[in-house]
Amino acid sequence: KIKKNLIKLMKKKLRSNKKIIFPVSKPFITKKDIFAVNKTLKSGWISSSGTETKKFESEFSKFVDRKYSITVANGTAALEIAVKALGIKKDDEVLIPNFTIISNALAVIRQQAKPVLIDCDIENWNVKIEDIEKKITKKTKAIIVTHIYSFPNDMNKILKICKKHNILIIEDAAEVLGLSYKNKKCGSFGDLSTFSFYANKQVTTGEGGMISVNSEKLYKKCNSLKNLCFGKINRFNHDDLGWNYRLTNIQAALGLSQLKNIKNTIRKKMEIGNYYYEKLKFNNNIQILPPFNSFSKNIYWVVGILIKNKKMTALNLSKKLLKFGIETRPFFWPMHQQSIFKKLKLFKNQNYPNSTYLSKYGLYVPSYFLLKKKEINKISNIINKILR
Repeated sequence: KIKKNLIKLMKKKLRSNKKIIFPVSKPFITKKDIFAVNKTLKSGWISSSGTETKKFESEFSKFVDRKYSITVANGTAALEIAVKALGIKKDDEVLIPNFTIISNALAVIRQQAKPVLIDCDIENWNVKIEDIEKKITKKTKAIIVTHIYSFPNDMNKILKICKKHNILIIEDAAEVLGLSYKNKKCGSFGDLSTFSFYANKQVTTGEGGMISVNSEKLYKKCNSLKNLCFGKINRFNHDDLGWNYRLTNIQAALGLSQLKNIKNTIRKKMEIGNYYYEKLKFNNNIQILPPFNSFSKNIYWVVGILIKNKKMTALNLSKKLLKFGIETRPFFWPMHQQSIFKKLKLFKNQNYPNSTYLSKYGLYVPSYFLLKKKEINKISNIINKILR
């Protein structure tokens, strides 16, 4: 009886898996990527030591126009190391977007510093720049500038504010690798930049991340922090509280191979996003960000849509789309409404209307590399039909 029930459960799971015809994302792995990984496996250099790690760091630095890069275990690890490397201490204040991944807040909290939230701009979903100076106090030491989904932040305005108030900048460029702001690469601004190589990113290593800097001092500090802060004279006499956040040589081999194809990946993602825009832009019940603005192109890391008439939530729309085999993902849940932060009594009685709106009515649709125009047509027609 148990065996029969188990078989029934497995069959039910298989049937439910078959319903997803269009996954929201899937990695694009080439034969060259597989060859690079296999070559590394055969070499025997499979941990963090090995030539591929150094090559990946070097080539990545060139790509983002930085002097140094440090491979790490993931994008969250990159942020944690970045905050500590800049000397952020207990009770220091760090400005972060309210509409972003929770990693931004965690990196600050784990240093016993205070995250100070800024609402997002409803027009581009990035941080609301006019609100930055309102949140600056004598305790403000840094800001995490996170580029969200599509467009970069208007960096010239942010740089001007930070220079005026002597505020350090961590640029979280995890979602916009390969995008430029006024012909300068995203990830080349500020004191430190962080990246992610998760499976849905422009370059993937499965899990992984990178920190990029111009300062040799910060480069050495980040390298030490990611590697348990081993002692300089006696290796096992550690000189600080670091992490074991290393990236393997196997992952670096994959990342290096993926980086060689990044221009093609970005071109394809932009084509997909542009085509969605053409199909959805006339629907008055939807906001979809355009292919470009005054200072940048839209990288369309994900293709996000925002329901404007509020007659249907993103959750209800996602359920309707799933019936057609279309998988979606909700937008970020804002920091001030996170369950864990309520338990910690953070951000009490704070209100961020734009972030709240986006989190309730925003989602993104399939935009993986091999998605075809006829498939985008089908998905768009269904969205337009539901949100007439």
